[in-house]
Amino acid sequence: MSDTPKVTIDNIEYSLDQLSDDAKSQLTNLQLVDQKIASIQQELAMMQTARMAYANALKSELPAN
Repeated sequence: MSDTPKVTIDNIEYSLDQLSDDAKSQLTNLQLVDQKIASIQQELAMMQTARMAYANALKSELPAN
């Protein structure tokens, strides 16, 4: 059994030893971008929650009709 790390791209499994240095670099870039996207999505969810709270607080401060 091989302990070589593997990566799956387009449903094809590759051993990391099969990848060129340039391919490994692009894989690292892809992983970093995916992490950043996940972080931004979490931040967006927090901002949307805060926006709803501010909107609700504003509504409670408006004069009654």
